[in-house]
Amino acid sequence: MVKKLLKIIVILLIICAIMYLVFGVFKVHEIIIKQIYPQKYSEYVEKYSKEYGVDPLLIYAMIKAESNFKPDVVSKSDAVGLMQLMDTTAEDTAKKLGMEYEKDELKDPETNIKLGTKYFSTLYATYKSVPIALTAYNAGSGNVDKWLQDETISKDGSDIENIPFRETNNYVRKILRDYEIYKRIYQEQ
Repeated sequence: MVKKLLKIIVILLIICAIMYLVFGVFKVHEIIIKQIYPQKYSEYVEKYSKEYGVDPLLIYAMIKAESNFKPDVVSKSDAVGLMQLMDTTAEDTAKKLGMEYEKDELKDPETNIKLGTKYFSTLYATYKSVPIALTAYNAGSGNVDKWLQDETISKDGSDIENIPFRETNNYVRKILRDYEIYKRIYQEQ
């Protein structure tokens, strides 16, 4: 009786394993990868990406790199929120949008995404290159202008390995990598 029960259990386990391999492995992989590369705050990312002409998948990659989707994070340099905005940058961007602004609002996901996406869109409009706009987002326009002028980096951003600040160099590479991953995951649906 025990042997018969054991055989039934083994057969059921084998059937379950085959079913999992045939039908489940792709779904499990997809579920796991979407947990690692989520689309949190999609209502705001989609809205402001469309409004400011930025690929929402790039904004998700930026948020992942900047805060890993934690809205109340504050960096050692005092950058705040999902898109890690400095107070002066957020204030200037809010002014350009004609909106009221208080620093505490940077922890609000909608406000942070709106200001961060708008700010990035202005950098992209200035530099016409995603890698260069990302470089300016992290290192500041003053540094980028200097690096472009002395040809440390090219205007198209094809030589991001030449970015002199290691943190910025790694930052740009990470976002570009994550952006490609987001495109593979979410554009193939």
